[in-house]
Amino acid sequence: MIYRYTTKEICEKTVKNWGRDSQLLMVLEEMSELQKEILKNLNRDKDNVKEIAEETADVLIMLERLIYIYKIEDLVAQQAEFKVNRLKQYL
Repeated sequence: MIYRYTTKEICEKTVKNWGRDSQLLMVLEEMSELQKEILKNLNRDKDNVKEIAEETADVLIMLERLIYIYKIEDLVAQQAEFKVNRLKQYL
């Protein structure tokens, strides 16, 4: 995986314990919380870098679960490499 904060075993256990749909909803919830903190920072000039870091960590962990659920590790790696290379061309 691109970032390695959890393991396949942890992903398996969380999906088994709480269910696939619950984990997918959690991905969306964590992304929403990160979005909210970024908006607070931009729109209200709030000093909430700690909160942004916390929510970013939650999103990274949940993205690993998303990758596990959909079995898309290789596809994500390929797309990330493609998009970074494309960005390099623009820069």
